[in-house]
Amino acid sequence: MEISFYGAAGEVGRSCIMVSTKRTRVLMDAGVKFGKREEHPQIEDDVARRVDGIVLSHAHLDHSGYLPHIYSAGYGMELYATKPTLELTTVLISDYMHLSAPQDVTKAGLKSFMAHYKAKEYQEEFAIGDMRFRLIPAGHILGSAMVHVTDGRSSLLYTGDTNVAKTKLFDGADMKNINADTLITESTYGMATDVFQKEKDSAKLMVASIKDTLRQGGKVIVPSFAVGRAQEVLLLFDDYLNSGLLPKVPIYVDGMINKAMRIHRHNVIYCRKELQSRILMSDYDPFKNKNFVAVESKGQRAKIAAEREASIIVTTSGMLTGGPVFYYLPRLASNPANKMIMVGYQAVGTLGREIQEGAKHVEIDRRPVELKLKVETFHLSAHADRPGLESLISKVNGLENVFIVHGEKSKSESLKEYAAKRFNATVPEMGSNFTV
Repeated sequence: MEISFYGAAGEVGRSCIMVSTKRTRVLMDAGVKFGKREEHPQIEDDVARRVDGIVLSHAHLDHSGYLPHIYSAGYGMELYATKPTLELTTVLISDYMHLSAPQDVTKAGLKSFMAHYKAKEYQEEFAIGDMRFRLIPAGHILGSAMVHVTDGRSSLLYTGDTNVAKTKLFDGADMKNINADTLITESTYGMATDVFQKEKDSAKLMVASIKDTLRQGGKVIVPSFAVGRAQEVLLLFDDYLNSGLLPKVPIYVDGMINKAMRIHRHNVIYCRKELQSRILMSDYDPFKNKNFVAVESKGQRAKIAAEREASIIVTTSGMLTGGPVFYYLPRLASNPANKMIMVGYQAVGTLGREIQEGAKHVEIDRRPVELKLKVETFHLSAHADRPGLESLISKVNGLENVFIVHGEKSKSESLKEYAAKRFNATVPEMGSNFTV
């Protein structure tokens, strides 16, 4: 089996990996990378259009956003993923088309892209050419999967994005009885110092910080990914509101989050059994909740930003690369009583990373903005931390080779040092090829 790396090598973003035999070529993921400029996988159109299938690990755009480009270039074969991944991908790609309007994506390509969906259940084996695949729960977001592939001689596990810890929505990645010669693992938090405190403890600190802001009459902005972090954060807020530990203030939900909430509700069987039981055995439904106010118009958005009432605004985008947060932040930034709380990874080159690292003067929609509001970060990550990644690596039976991707170079190299103590460990270069 041969592996080719067209993205996410020494970086976070544009994940795109090909596995191939003499007869078959399959892409695992095809994403875009956001930052000061948008970057695409380094795969030629003539190569992309001749693959025999694409397997998608999950819906986030850094794994799925390049798919319309590939179909517009003439690829016409199947796209395999779980049902919720395909539904969420449709929503996120639609938003991406609206915001970025990529010139090389055609209407015919978009139509072909959505016509070739092939939903697969977890653990269901399926064949593409002479390779066999299985999707295994990854614990990252709704429908996310690790990809297991074998050609009958060698076997490989690709983690996509993964989380081994239990969250409000999902159990951790299912690492039971996995055999693979080769592992391709993410390393978003691969540095030895990337050790998260328990989510419960982070949540308590975050809620205490929010309460402090609300008491002063301030507003709290929580930029979040529409899929994953937003749902975790909202369910957390709902629990604290219902227990009385968070003041009863409006919680506004803006952007694609509202559509994603409906998809979560329709696919709750992919969530933790405790959450399923909570919904099915009572009238309580966290995805259709009176504590959350959906923002459905620009006029409503203007009213929220202008009103003096303390409130919480959960909105896209998580890395401040676009979306409604670009409306709220310039209007709330000048008041030091307000606060912005970051709950997800901020990639290098994004406005979110710039602000997280202390920038006080930024540019939003080509206009200068001075940030006087407070900015704080709390790790409520959908990714495994370093101990989680070490645990995942140790649980793969028969492992010989480890390829480390989807991380800043320093983090990937740090995780390589750990993996190299027992395995052949590599941080691949962009465009590199390996035979395993």
